[in-house]
Parts: sequence; C-alpha cells; structure tokens
Amino acid sequence: MQYLDYIIQHYGWQGTALAAAILVLFFVQLYYHIVAYGRVANFRNSRRRKRLNEEPPVSVVVPLFAEDYTFMDERLPLLMSQRYNATYEIVVVYVGSDNDFFEELSNMRLRWPNLLVTKIQYNPRFPISVKMAINVGIKSAHNEHILITTTDAVPASEQWLAMMGKAFMRGEIVLGYTSVEQTPGLVNYLIRMSRMQISTWWLARAVQGKTYRGSRHNIGFTKSLYFGVKGFTHLNMTIGENDLFIQSIAHDNNASVVLIPKGRVIEHQWGGLKWWISHLHHYGEAYRFYPHAARNAAEWEIGSQILFALSALTAIAVMPLEFKAAALLLILVRYIAVVLRARSIAKRVGEQGVALRYFIFDCFNPLMLLYTRIVMLQKDSTAWK
Repeated sequence: MQYLDYIIQHYGWQGTALAAAILVLFFVQLYYHIVAYGRVANFRNSRRRKRLNEEPPVSVVVPLFAEDYTFMDERLPLLMSQRYNATYEIVVVYVGSDNDFFEELSNMRLRWPNLLVTKIQYNPRFPISVKMAINVGIKSAHNEHILITTTDAVPASEQWLAMMGKAFMRGEIVLGYTSVEQTPGLVNYLIRMSRMQISTWWLARAVQGKTYRGSRHNIGFTKSLYFGVKGFTHLNMTIGENDLFIQSIAHDNNASVVLIPKGRVIEHQWGGLKWWISHLHHYGEAYRFYPHAARNAAEWEIGSQILFALSALTAIAVMPLEFKAAALLLILVRYIAVVLRARSIAKRVGEQGVALRYFIFDCFNPLMLLYTRIVMLQKDSTAWK
C-alpha cells in the first residue's frame, strides 16, 4: 500500500492510471500471443482419437467459372498427380457455355480416368453461385469424404491430398491452411502476413474444438454432414461455404486441423493492397454472423494492441525518464513475444521470411484492419443475391 502511495505521490493519479492501463494491455497482449496462439503452434492432430482406421477414398470438388486454360494446363495436372494411399477423384464443375472448352476438358479423362467433369450451362438470366456449383459437384462425387478447393489455388506439394485425406481419420470436417503465393516486394509480404494472422484467429478456435470457419480453398467435410443439414446455408449470399455453412455442421469437436506445410494450398495474388482490402470486404460480409466469442477474440486482440501502443507512446512523450524506459521495455518485450509466436506459427503452416520485417506488419496491420472495418460499413452487394 505504501508503494502504491509512493507511485501516486510521485506520478500523480493520471500517471498511475496510465501505468495501470499499460500493464493491463501488455498482459492482454501476452495472453493472446503466448497462450491463445500458442495452442496453434503446439497443436498436434495426431493426439486426436481416430474415427477411421485408414485413409478414406476422397472426392475433390473444384468449381470452374471461366474458360481457364491455365487451370486446365497447369493447375489441374497438379491435382491429378497427388500421391494418396486410397483412391481419389477430381470433380470439376464447369459453369459456362463454351462447348469446345468443355469437350477439351472432358477429353482429359483419357489421360486421367479419375477425373470427373460435369457442366452447368451458363445463363446470364439465372446466375450460378459457387455454392450451387459445389452442390452439383458433391452430388456427382462418388465418395463420402469431400474436399473443396478453387481454381485460384494449387497444392503446395504432391502430398497435399495425403495430408488432408489422412485428417479425415480424426474428424468429419477437415481444415487446411491457404497461403498467398510468395513474390518479391513489401506489399506481398503484408498480404501474406495478413492472411496468416486472420487464419490464426480461426485456427486458434478450431484447435480448441470451437470451429467457426476454414479456408474456402482448402476445406473438407463428409457427405453425411452436408446432406444432414440439407446443404449450404444462407442461400441469399454468394459466400459463406467456408464459414457460415461450417458453423452449421461443426459440433462436438468434430473438426480435424491440418497444420503441415505439405497440407497447404497456395492462392494466386491477383493484385495489390487495394485488391486485398476489397477481398477482405467481400468475404467480410459474413463476419456479422460469426459467433460473438470469435468476433470478440479477434477485436480484443487488435483493440488491445492499438490501445497499448497509444498508452505506451503517451508515456514516452510526457512521463519522466524512468517511466519512458519502462514503457520502451514493455514495447520491446511484447514485440519479441509477437515475433517469436509468428515464427512458430509460420513454421507450422509453411510461411517463409516472416521475422525480419515483421515490425512493419505489426505497425501497419491495425491501420489496415481499421480501414477495412470502415469500408465494411458500406454493404458489398456482390456478396448478396
């Protein structure tokens, strides 16, 4: 009590309140990066109880919405060349009207008999959503266990299917990581780190058995779960197959999380920061329907970071020298904890070159997310029917 009286006498009530705020926010940040996100770094799917004794046959459903020859010539072969102990098939659902392209795509079955191609005739009067295309693919698939990916992403290795398929042995839902392709430049780095952090939010919940979303490029579930809830939910939206639907089938710790670099897919980067924020805005339309606990966890992490930074900078600006030194020390300790955790998670999911420039992302990310939330105040009509 005497020590508290001394602090109040020395720094005043304002300084004492500022010190208390800094310490509380500091420990909140440490909790997130040491405890909450530590669950992701330390997670081992092999500790989960098996529901199957061997890898099941798998159907990979890929919706195709354009005459994409790059997919047909470069990305499809990577799917067809996967190494997997059980049988598998690739189900491509072509939505279009180019009969020549469809015939050429279908003829690839001569090379790969386990390729299944189906077509939905494009009609501008009756738009086909991704959910509708995936639904056709699931109904066309011959296997109980379904994996969903997109033409924007490619497997990171020939073992991708083996990692994801094996995960079905321990869960009815399979969640894999999607990284953004690595290219030179700071913008690419910021986008990749943003993807990793946003993924960390839902991965941290999933490894606790509180699954609420996955990656739309790298996700799987059983037909029984899918038809048990009569297919996709929120049919008034063009999005939601990887989060709102997953929330309807996730229960009793039934999700199996794949945190292995070989089990990831790599998404093509179609633009710069403007593209990325537009991407976050579009798929963020589903955010309002997320569980409150999941939303609060993400918002408190970013909010406490912003408040900690503002409080510490205020102390550095106006408080005595020893107070400034203490604030700087806490900033340094927090940053070390953040970087070490980011490195450990990056190692689990296969991200490269994380640590050296992370201070740039650490400063930039709260501003980008704040701007994104402001942008999200305006409804993205493309996410709704």
